[in-house]
Amino acid sequence: MLENVFVRRNTALKSRITVKTLTSAGLIALAVILPQIVHLALGSQGGVLLLPMYLPVLIGGCLLGWRWAIIVGALSPVVSFAITSMIGEAMPALPRLPFMVAELTVFAIISGLFGKKIDENGLWAFPAVILAQLAGRAVFLGLVAIFQGVVPFTVEMIRSQILTGWVGLLIQAVLVPLLIIGIRAILLKDND
Repeated sequence: MLENVFVRRNTALKSRITVKTLTSAGLIALAVILPQIVHLALGSQGGVLLLPMYLPVLIGGCLLGWRWAIIVGALSPVVSFAITSMIGEAMPALPRLPFMVAELTVFAIISGLFGKKIDENGLWAFPAVILAQLAGRAVFLGLVAIFQGVVPFTVEMIRSQILTGWVGLLIQAVLVPLLIIGIRAILLKDND
């Protein structure tokens, strides 16, 4: 979506890269901070219930398009792991890290593929988010099924966590599109 705004405004390439870099960095930072806040407020079960790291990645996909959102999706769990392992309990835990990188990268790609459609009509953010969630969770579950003999969790454990996280997915399926629609309206208004 942002790229289309830049094109309409004839924004210089250097400015485009700067805005996308700062937006990506801000979303990655939010993906690190938001889970910490949820865990402090609601404990570790809050993270499984609300899935706070997903929110910035889905926003990144809808705003930045798939190419830049891949960076947000892939780096968010890695940066979170690196920072949180230095200050205490790593989030996500090391065995879960590669699965979350794959899952959030899929979130970013799928939601990011809708960037042009969202620019045309903000309501496209709803299917973008929902399809990204479904595809990302399916990838996570599929990878666990493939590697379940090597990792300390089972398909049934992850399936249970997916069922627990439906609340967070539902909240994000509504909240992210509404945020994107609001941002889109602001960007279009500024364009007039």
